[in-house]
Amino acid sequence: MSTTRSVLVEARRLDGWLRRFGERNGGYAVQPAGRPDGSLEVVAENGCRAVLTPPLPQVRPASAADGSDPVASLLSGIDPTAPVGLLLIRRGGYSVGVARDGVVLSSKTGTRYVQGRTAAGGWSQQRFARRRANQADALVEETAARAAAIFSEHRPSCLQLGGDSTLAAAALGEPVLAAVARLPQVPFLTVPDPRFAVLKEAAGSALSLRITVTDPPDAP
Repeated sequence: MSTTRSVLVEARRLDGWLRRFGERNGGYAVQPAGRPDGSLEVVAENGCRAVLTPPLPQVRPASAADGSDPVASLLSGIDPTAPVGLLLIRRGGYSVGVARDGVVLSSKTGTRYVQGRTAAGGWSQQRFARRRANQADALVEETAARAAAIFSEHRPSCLQLGGDSTLAAAALGEPVLAAVARLPQVPFLTVPDPRFAVLKEAAGSALSLRITVTDPPDAP
């Protein structure tokens, strides 16, 4: 049974990653993966496969018919220096900022308590539910306001959301973020409590390629 794993690889490190992939698995061929986002599929002699997915959909995906180098075409569509708006939020905290070339230019990290779920019943349960909802609303509003202030100073060209998908969507839907709400988004990032160290990691990986490797069926 084949096993599948995923890794994040910076664009400037892709050539080295492919070289090591070939050393482990033999020669390989690269072809379009047949996806609208411009992903490529790498197929090795031993049957190992890897799908290279760009952080953002390619405007003009590489085609096997145009004679161009598909890997070069893929990399040409990735600008690692593009400013990325970061918005990470989980129950109890947030971290927002803007990064360029993996470096955080400006950021704000904060905490705000949100009550956990309760097993109590009746009126007490309803009271706790209302309190929890109010706390979550306050967290979303504060996160959006902090992000809007930073994004107004450092205009992002795309967004990296992460943490709790429901809270992140709610924050992005706040009126103060209307100016950036329709920017392209890289894949959602699952992160622990969003502290500054987590934001720095997100900044470094936001514009990386997502590579999904599937081992040969008979691989140990």
